[in-house]
Amino acid sequence: MVQPHSPTVRGRRLARELRELRERAQLRPDDVAQRLGWSRQKVMRIERALTKASGNDLSAIMDLYGVISPERDALLQLAKDAWKRGWWTAYRDIFTGTYLSLEDEASQIREWQPQVVPGLLQTPDYAREVVMAFTSDTADIERRVAARMTRRSILSRPSAPDLHVILDEAILHRRMGGAETMRGQFDSLLADARRPHVNLQVLPFARGRHPGLNGDFVVLTFEVGVDPDIAYLETPGGDIYLESEEDVSRRRVVFDELSEMALSPDESRARIERAAREITGDG
Repeated sequence: MVQPHSPTVRGRRLARELRELRERAQLRPDDVAQRLGWSRQKVMRIERALTKASGNDLSAIMDLYGVISPERDALLQLAKDAWKRGWWTAYRDIFTGTYLSLEDEASQIREWQPQVVPGLLQTPDYAREVVMAFTSDTADIERRVAARMTRRSILSRPSAPDLHVILDEAILHRRMGGAETMRGQFDSLLADARRPHVNLQVLPFARGRHPGLNGDFVVLTFEVGVDPDIAYLETPGGDIYLESEEDVSRRRVVFDELSEMALSPDESRARIERAAREITGDG
């Protein structure tokens, strides 16, 4: 089911600040609901960024909490910014979760991927092969590929996030399409790895057992004071967002251990170059 909106980092920050203001006013959700004539569910959904609070709702909340300017003006501006439409809203039929809105505002992205090249680093031809594993409709395939290419634009921003990706070596051997598609993907990976804000590593088969065997995950970090880190897991049963410090810290530790076990960035580039030669029969 397509969600009516995707809470951005600013939306989550607004929800958190409203919750803190309520606690500062020593009010319970039930108290707020009773005084404003709302349901308790509405209060909780606003505080969890699950629903968009109207301007009138925000004004009523801030009146109740005794919030005055300039804090009041800052919160109203935050609310205005929080629900701006991002590029992904044009692809709501494809991206139904909140991940892309969070990725779009992250200052650092750490991703462990044992199966395929991450979406942010895929070429059109490689992305097409990945998408074809899930659908055979030509129009749907091309739309999904276009969405992935639009997603890549964050890597070219002046304030691009720091991206640290660890690939399992299996990805270099898993044929997605023909040799030309693979060679193009390898060349693209090497080009991306030369970006100053991209750190690309390969975890070789020789390392054997490792802490990433449970599957892929992403850790998103935001500007200090904006929002806590989030760990994201994509599963067959749906997207999972881990926000407790304990859960996120566990993924950070696993990622750091994988990084220690992986080849260095220079060694990783050399391994990708070798894979490119092998795929075309030149090495």
